[in-house]
Amino acid sequence: MWREPVTIALAALRSHKLRSFLTLFGIIISVFTLIGVMSIIEGLNAYIAEKVANFGTNVFYVTRYPIITNAKDWLEAQRRNPKMTVEDMEYLQERMTLAEYVGAQDWREKDVRAGKESIDDVGIRGTTPTMVHISTEKVAAGRYIAESDYERRAMVAFVGTEVTERLFPTVDPLGKTIYIDGLPFEIVGVAERVGSVLGQTQDNFVFIPLTTLNKIWGEGPAFDTGPWIGIKCSSPDVMAQAMDEARTLMRARRRQKYDDKDAFGLIASESLTNLWDQIFGGIAAVAVGVVSVFLVVGGIVIMNIMLASVTERTREIGIRKSLGARRRDILLQFLVEASVLSTVGGLVGVLAALGATALVVATTPVPMRTPLGAVILSLAVSTAVGLFFGIYPAQKAARLDPVIALRAE
Repeated sequence: MWREPVTIALAALRSHKLRSFLTLFGIIISVFTLIGVMSIIEGLNAYIAEKVANFGTNVFYVTRYPIITNAKDWLEAQRRNPKMTVEDMEYLQERMTLAEYVGAQDWREKDVRAGKESIDDVGIRGTTPTMVHISTEKVAAGRYIAESDYERRAMVAFVGTEVTERLFPTVDPLGKTIYIDGLPFEIVGVAERVGSVLGQTQDNFVFIPLTTLNKIWGEGPAFDTGPWIGIKCSSPDVMAQAMDEARTLMRARRRQKYDDKDAFGLIASESLTNLWDQIFGGIAAVAVGVVSVFLVVGGIVIMNIMLASVTERTREIGIRKSLGARRRDILLQFLVEASVLSTVGGLVGVLAALGATALVVATTPVPMRTPLGAVILSLAVSTAVGLFFGIYPAQKAARLDPVIALRAE
């Protein structure tokens, strides 16, 4: 029942190659666009989750501001939310029961030099000793900032590989001195290589004790937020309860009423990924709209070609009916031809999209990843378009009177 219509449809494709390609061009472009957009979104989602929104396992931060997406809320938060302080960290550290570690970190940007070499705008991070268990930076050589360093405001530094490779390319950096704003710091540890995010290195940093940073440059970070307070839970099962506990304690510390908005923010990895999904959800919706237009145009072209095919093959239909072909046989033949046309177009679009994705991944830093679901969806949609727009030509062919059809020239 299926083999003969499929064979006839493929033979029609081979006999009219240029016409078939032009007929399927809309379907090919639609499938190519759909898979391309889904590959970019899937790749960026994985990249953001791994590189940007990766706060570590079971970690969230208490900050001055939550994630804000409009100017009105930003201005309101600036008036309402006080800066975070080291005392806020100590308050949570003493009272939280569901936190395994509580720490804090603050940022500056300063020039760093050693000998004749210097690096501009290095990220200087003041940190507490507990952040070694909370942040994603790990020790490759030496040690992290110690409790004794924190208590005595020591002039010590834990540095990234970008700093060591540029300032000490041929010697062991441990024990060497670097100058931050002209002040000497001894390197006590080197971090594991982090890599880059969207082409920007993440290894250009120097960690010093938070007490040392506040002693030298005073409290008041570059972004006017105060330190970020990092909290690590013992397991993902208690993350939600720990965030509720931190929220309750901070509201009590800020003396907020039950109906007041939080005068602080709670940010976890999921917060950033959800924001990213909202941003790219709109882009995906626009892309789907564009693809839908291409599919409709491609379907209309297929319907026109199938109507022309019915006209060209009127005598053939009459002969088949006179030899016993039923109406449903003719209907099935043209429906299968329309669906085979669109499916072949879908396959060409899939292959073109996969090739383009592989080329982009091999030659550019753009992260792309083609999900299997996108391929299956594209083929299903292209086939459905062929079936939908092939119904009218197939019905017209099936309704032909065999006597009148046999008279056609």
